[in-house]
Amino acid sequence: MKISYDAEVDALSITFRETTVTTKHLAEGIAADYDAAGRLAGIEVLDAVKRFGNRETLREVVLEGINPAPAVVCEKPEKPYGQ
Repeated sequence: MKISYDAEVDALSITFRETTVTTKHLAEGIAADYDAAGRLAGIEVLDAVKRFGNRETLREVVLEGINPAPAVVCEKPEKPYGQ
């Protein structure tokens, strides 16, 4: 599973599996991606900061109920390097 945030367009994306998908729009700014077998492959939320309150909320990820693998954290810089 991969959780990513694109500050340029204020979009939060949760990808459960990389595959070809069909997208279903669930509500204004919220979409779900399904694989060919109809399994949920991902979720996208537009206007994420507005919906969740602030950027700090997006940094707080709690995974309960399973023993997770060691965390890999990658932050996308908000500005290109050198600017």
